[in-house]
Amino acid sequence: MTAAATDTLRRTPLHDRHAAAGARLVPFAGWEMPVQYPPGIKAEHLEVRRNAGLFDVSHMGQVETSGPDAEPFLQHVLSNDVTKLREGGAQYSVLCREDGGVLDDLFTYRLEDGRFLTVTNAANHERDHLWMAGHAEGYDVTVRDAADDYAMLALQGPCAPEILAAHLGDGEAPARMRTARARVAGVECLVCGTGYTGEGGAELLCAHEDAPALWDALTASGAAPTGLAARDTLRLEVCFHLYGNDLSEDRTPIEAGLGWAVKLDTDFVGAEALRAAGEPADRLVPFAFTGPGIPRQGNPILVEGKPVGLVTSGTLSPCLGIGIGMGYVPAAAASPGTPVEIDVRGRRRTAEVREKPLYRKEQ
Repeated sequence: MTAAATDTLRRTPLHDRHAAAGARLVPFAGWEMPVQYPPGIKAEHLEVRRNAGLFDVSHMGQVETSGPDAEPFLQHVLSNDVTKLREGGAQYSVLCREDGGVLDDLFTYRLEDGRFLTVTNAANHERDHLWMAGHAEGYDVTVRDAADDYAMLALQGPCAPEILAAHLGDGEAPARMRTARARVAGVECLVCGTGYTGEGGAELLCAHEDAPALWDALTASGAAPTGLAARDTLRLEVCFHLYGNDLSEDRTPIEAGLGWAVKLDTDFVGAEALRAAGEPADRLVPFAFTGPGIPRQGNPILVEGKPVGLVTSGTLSPCLGIGIGMGYVPAAAASPGTPVEIDVRGRRRTAEVREKPLYRKEQ
């Protein structure tokens, strides 16, 4: 990466910590981010599965929605039923175009005083904010870009709750899909019982200037600095979607298997098109290789020797020791156990469709 290219990238408040730890820093969604640390991706991945890892996810965006019509407005733009989201709760949803294509997948937290905070993917943040603000006409609501208000850390792994508890003082960590205001290592945080690894833990939002002290305290207590590459392998083992790979404007949330987060009776933007579309012809499925090889995004998927789709995400699973991935296939080939082949650079590798998640703790 050239000096000129580096100058155009944004840096999180933890950039100096990453550089001092020997992280490999790469461009990602307009940011200079740590993709891995010296132990390597596999070691980082296994540390999160066995102990605890700490991720800098300050590149993620936030949109704050407030005002008398905040709830009905979000009900209009988000796919889930926002009326079910109570204060201190968290909810997953997608943002759709009018034709049902997915613009982004999001977490929304209901804060105090009728305010909501929606976390966006880094590459989509500006578009998401403009999209939401553009649909606010007729609502007594303020849709504010709050990305500059927060740094964001993700503490994940079986030991993460213990590490967090040691720094909460008299406070208590929120349960899964809940939030709480708390001081963590002396830092005022919004502590959220969410994550992207399939492990326990929390995501912590704090002021930019407080992030280094929070990072130092959590790593000193045993949380291993972990990069974006391990975050990707961790999420793929448990079949969490990645926007730009498994989700896109060309696919609907129903095709992607996210019907559980889509409440068509709320009439959100895109609901009419999804109702009219009926059952999808294609489905996003997880698969695992039954022999050697590593799948990669864009590899053709074949059923009975005929190309039927493309791999959307693929890797070598550090926990399972085999190639795994996800991709869209015809609905008739989406049942677990269906044999498929993946064309990896001209070599056909045998695989089969599996149930979600690909990795379970008892394995």
